[in-house]
Amino acid sequence: MYTVKELFPTLQGEGAHAGRAAVFCRFAGCNLWSGREEDRATAICQFCDTDFVGSDGHGGGKFENAANLADAIERAWRSTSAGPQQRYVVFTGGEPLLQLDEDLIGALHQKGFEVAIETNGTLKVPKGVDWVCVSPKAGSDLIVLQANELKLVVPQVGHDSIEKLMDRFEKMDYRNRFLQPMDGPDVKRNTELAVSLCQKRPLWRLSLQSHKLIGIR
Repeated sequence: MYTVKELFPTLQGEGAHAGRAAVFCRFAGCNLWSGREEDRATAICQFCDTDFVGSDGHGGGKFENAANLADAIERAWRSTSAGPQQRYVVFTGGEPLLQLDEDLIGALHQKGFEVAIETNGTLKVPKGVDWVCVSPKAGSDLIVLQANELKLVVPQVGHDSIEKLMDRFEKMDYRNRFLQPMDGPDVKRNTELAVSLCQKRPLWRLSLQSHKLIGIR
């Protein structure tokens, strides 16, 4: 059984694949925050801006098995291309690795999908995932030390020295490294910080939430 908060076609808004057509499948649940506002102050991750509680979002629901969820993802894909379709699905959350498994990955590969995840990096990645984006959270135990992409949201409470943290990540096997300004009332100042850090440490690139800038989901 898979519990999905929402499932919808869009463009990837962040990171190395920004602008790419995708189906987003947002799983319910997270291991770093319950999703309830009353628990935010005591959670490991306190800045999440996403509703991942329940299954009442657009396209969401309970899916009994991998085949059913893979069929729903295929129905959401909008390409009319006569050539290779470049099917792409992004699993996010919450924390997608609480639910994503090899059965679902295999069912999607059979349908020609490239499978991507956006994870906090605290859980083991199952075999077969094609693109792994890790977004580490201060105070969590990071175990995914090798990935296609690292997306560090800045600043975060608990990251006393951002540059020291960046130096640590530069020594790990991440093929792409991004700094993303934390959204919210201080987004202008956070963006200025991220820009300054990218200029000082050119192994890193700036990631903006372009889907929010153009008004899509």
